[in-house]
Amino acid sequence: MTETIYSGLTQLGGATRLPESPEQAQLERVRNPQADLSYAVRFTAPEFTSLCPMTGQPDFAHLVIDYVPDEWLVESKSLKLYLGSFRNHGAFHEDCTISIARRLVEFLAPRWLRIGGYWYPRGGIPIDVFWQTGPAPDGVWIPDQGVPPYRGRG
Repeated sequence: MTETIYSGLTQLGGATRLPESPEQAQLERVRNPQADLSYAVRFTAPEFTSLCPMTGQPDFAHLVIDYVPDEWLVESKSLKLYLGSFRNHGAFHEDCTISIARRLVEFLAPRWLRIGGYWYPRGGIPIDVFWQTGPAPDGVWIPDQGVPPYRGRG
């Protein structure tokens, strides 16, 4: 088989078990064939789950990750498995959201990244967590994340 930018991927194209924890999850990346161009990439995880570190009860969030890649693209199956590994991970909303962003920034070294963690209420209070590496690059269209604030039944 001919060597390609996809040759080093180990999780794509076959059965892969969900990692036991975020620390065990293996993110994978490929070279960005369009690295000369600044453009935005969005990943949306509307059914993200983690555990409350105090009660062990599940917490649910709608995550939106936007990034402007430089030399690397995250491979989406590895990202899905990484995000899924949080389902047995106990941490507060803020820690989960920021840990995901920091790991992606460290792994990809993107030109820019932002994350919106839109968490469903815990104890009657929704907690939304937002972070970005800095101002969005000039000339790149970064759409609104499109997640309305939590309104409950009102």
